[in-house]
Amino acid sequence: MDYLRTLGSAAVSSIVQKSGLNLPFSLGKKHPPFDALSIWSLYDAIKRDDGSPVSVFEFNNQQRRNLLPVAQNALRKLRVTRHPDILKFMDAIEADSTIYIMTERVKPLSTELSLWEATPAKDRQDWLLWGLHRITNALSFINTSCNAAHGTVRVSSIFLSATGEWKLGGFELLSDPTEPNAVLVAYAGDLNIHQMPENERGGWAALKDGPVAAIDAYALALLTFNLFNPTISHPAFLDPPFNPPQPSSRGAIPPPLWPSFKKMLNPSPKGRMTPKALLDVGMAESLGESGGFFKGNRLFKICEGLENFGLMTDGERTTLLRTIKDAASTLPRTFATYLILPALLTSLTHTTMSICAPTTIPLVIQLGTLVPSDEYKSVVLEPVVKLFGNPDRGTRMALLDALPEFADKLDKQTTSDKIWPNLQTGFTDTIPIIREATVKAIGLLSDKFTERILNNDILRHLARLQSDPEAPIRTNSIILIGRLGPTLGQNTRRKVLGAACAKALKDSFPPARVAALMACMACAHLFEVEELAGKVVGLVASALVDKEKLTVRDQAFKAVSMLVQILEEHAAKMPETALTGEGTVSLGIPNGGAEATLVSSAAGAAGALAGWAISSIGKKFAPADMQAEIAPPVPNESRPTFGDQARARAPPIPSSSKPKGMQPGAHKTTVSNSLPGGLAEEGRWDGDLMDVNADADDWNAFESAPAESSSSEAVGLGWGGTADDEDPWGAFEDPRPPPVPIPVTELTSPPTPTPSRTLASPMVRPSRVAALSPSPSPHATPQASPSSRATLPIVPVSASSPAPNTVGMTKEEKAAEIARRKEERRQRIAQLKEQKKNAVGGKV
Repeated sequence: MDYLRTLGSAAVSSIVQKSGLNLPFSLGKKHPPFDALSIWSLYDAIKRDDGSPVSVFEFNNQQRRNLLPVAQNALRKLRVTRHPDILKFMDAIEADSTIYIMTERVKPLSTELSLWEATPAKDRQDWLLWGLHRITNALSFINTSCNAAHGTVRVSSIFLSATGEWKLGGFELLSDPTEPNAVLVAYAGDLNIHQMPENERGGWAALKDGPVAAIDAYALALLTFNLFNPTISHPAFLDPPFNPPQPSSRGAIPPPLWPSFKKMLNPSPKGRMTPKALLDVGMAESLGESGGFFKGNRLFKICEGLENFGLMTDGERTTLLRTIKDAASTLPRTFATYLILPALLTSLTHTTMSICAPTTIPLVIQLGTLVPSDEYKSVVLEPVVKLFGNPDRGTRMALLDALPEFADKLDKQTTSDKIWPNLQTGFTDTIPIIREATVKAIGLLSDKFTERILNNDILRHLARLQSDPEAPIRTNSIILIGRLGPTLGQNTRRKVLGAACAKALKDSFPPARVAALMACMACAHLFEVEELAGKVVGLVASALVDKEKLTVRDQAFKAVSMLVQILEEHAAKMPETALTGEGTVSLGIPNGGAEATLVSSAAGAAGALAGWAISSIGKKFAPADMQAEIAPPVPNESRPTFGDQARARAPPIPSSSKPKGMQPGAHKTTVSNSLPGGLAEEGRWDGDLMDVNADADDWNAFESAPAESSSSEAVGLGWGGTADDEDPWGAFEDPRPPPVPIPVTELTSPPTPTPSRTLASPMVRPSRVAALSPSPSPHATPQASPSSRATLPIVPVSASSPAPNTVGMTKEEKAAEIARRKEERRQRIAQLKEQKKNAVGGKV
């Protein structure tokens, strides 16, 4: 049995074991100092049936056998006497040699008095007056309602409850002295009761002749002196001839109480002020300097106000709460934490009291700082958490404002299971201030939510609040998203942070845009380096030209500077190139003097790729002599310059010529090998050959050509039409293999290539031959007169002999073949000129 290990003596333990008593409590800590002041031993105990804390008074008959009647009297009187200021009786066990009295949990007043010696005099005086009022109220009840005298009014008979209230105990001599065999008269001498003036004349029997209340009045006066002057053990007015106390002996007794104190020391029992009279004087509204000392006490006002809190007007409640707030730092710890605090929390559960929530809840949190840490959860947190379910907006707002004071004391389970279901309703509240306060509260509780709530529920609400009509709410939403960034999951973080900042940067409220920039800066380390360089920097850079300088633009430049610094630090740690021995990229550069060149750096590879695209741009298509028709001559008024002719002869690049990017081995095949038939060979000779069927090569045919049309509807111009609207990086997004080239014969014409954009595409324009070809478009280039067009002979393509393939020829053979082709072309041009002259002469 647990209580056996805590009993005060081995004799008592043996008696209990032999008696077979089944005690309804388990004894705990003992209060040894109390044994020297009383016939009882006091223990802290735990009630077995419900585990509630109680106190147990134990009387050992074997040690004090002569005082057994006194202990039995105390048990009987305490069992039947009920009053708020009297020790609360709960249970008792009476055996042959032991008596146990179980009461509410209390502790002796003597242990608390020593703790108050170092407190300020004003605070100690208020506390003593409040306690003295409670004892006077209990004595008044015993004297008037019970028609009895307590008999042992002293420090050892007073206890402090768990709420810090003073309780009167020590009922060993409680009786009516006028009754026969009164315990008070028979055992007063055995309990060391201080003698009164009437005892000097007639002994203890003289107590029967005076009023019942006179005995307790004299003892109450002695108690008052001892409480306010604990260092003075025996004042002179207690000795015969019992002269009235002098002002010099007042000590720390409050001046308003001093006149009443002297009246209670009257040597004549019939002339003494009774406890009831003292209570009336102390509770008077106004009796000058000699009254109202109980009524004006601040602790008494607080207790009385809490008892009638529900019946007060709004103004009276506000006054009471202000009084508590002003005195909170000086209130007795147990009084504040176990009496005032529960009363305030209980008042908030009533709907009619919610109007006081903005004042009451901060006061509750303030008083909660006095609660021991091991009891904070049960005393403060549990009642406060229940208040989140209160639908009153004033209560909710007060809780959100006070949340920083107790958020760190909440655990994860309580926050997720009990607070969040009620807290999330604030996101959709119709009152903007509730929505804003809810957003701010999430930042305090973010580390106490589950992953599901944090990565799903909260982000869903914040996404909606980014479109809230109230600008401060939108601003706080992006601020919260930035703070939540490090706590989010990796996948959620990549989806949310960039999108949320991008949306906030488009907000019309400048502080919201500033908050977005700061969120990007705060979460910069959370982005992948590639994402930081490819998306975030560009996103932030859009704010560099914001309309607001002092707020947005200045912050944007700071953000860009910080992000660039991060990228610079990362780039400094990167290798100079990612190309190694086996992973080199060779690009065929026809004009480079070698079939393949090894690119040793990323910059060199990019330059080689661009040069390759430019140099090979005119060698991908069939020459002009493969065209089905020759463009008619144009007038001589607007002769194009040499640069214009060069651009005009440049053929458009087909879509199949898109490079494959910087892929290893993507361009190892030389450009000339990608051209069909003999065109490949011509490409190897840098375009020295001329097509005799192409008037474009005959500059005389273009002496009277009109100026180029700048119309947006011109056909085939590389900088007009829809070509400029294409994605400039589209060629690298979806690389496709080049199409199989279609051989050109005498009966077919090469397909008109579609302009394609490569790295060098802005520098290339389609061939003038294609641009000047007959077209049904009304905007086609102006042609010569119909008469001249009708007499113009057309040389069929079949007239020219097909050029032999030079593949496999020696160098000398190739030179001879090229010379033959040049001569054949020269003769063909001369023949065409002669035909033109004859046609003009015949017309004349």
